[in-house]
Amino acid sequence: MKRRWIYWWIGNIFWIITFGILTAIIWLREVDGTGVTQTLELKLIAFIVLLIAFILPLIIQFVWLIVNLRKSRKK
Repeated sequence: MKRRWIYWWIGNIFWIITFGILTAIIWLREVDGTGVTQTLELKLIAFIVLLIAFILPLIIQFVWLIVNLRKSRKK
């Protein structure tokens, strides 16, 4: 496997693990950092903010995938 594919997979694994950990923190906490008790609505809002924050890494990984596929086909 080419080095660029290995880096792509490492990057994906990193982002998946990070997303999973942050999602678990959001859903399992009873009180946030400001002392507010977390209701279902507040947890959903925090999760939506997390999703929005992960759009940029998702776009970067998708572009990186396209570049890797095109370079693999040329060889």
